[in-house]
Amino acid sequence: MHELGVVIQIVKTVESFAQENEITNIDTLVLQIGELSSVIPKYVKDCYPAAVYGTMLQDTKLEIEILPGNCMCHNCNKVFNFIKCNRQCPDCGDRDWELLSGRELLIKEIIAY
Repeated sequence: MHELGVVIQIVKTVESFAQENEITNIDTLVLQIGELSSVIPKYVKDCYPAAVYGTMLQDTKLEIEILPGNCMCHNCNKVFNFIKCNRQCPDCGDRDWELLSGRELLIKEIIAY
């Protein structure tokens, strides 16, 4: 499980941002995780308490938004979900596509109070 290391790095990034912007109290951290990324949201949630223990984020809430793995067909330009459509364009059946989203891991929002 590499998620602990990923979350620890996110915590360091958020703490650095907070310090640079004189933010002292953070209520919620919102992450966006692509459904095709190598980061598993459940593991992020599970290891978050350990990663934030003893940091300024210790009492924060974590929210995770899942970003869909979308592709665009090179043949007909249809945008479709990679997983739901089993890697195949639902309109023309082609398997020649470009991945548009789904591998992201982003800090979307830091909600301070």
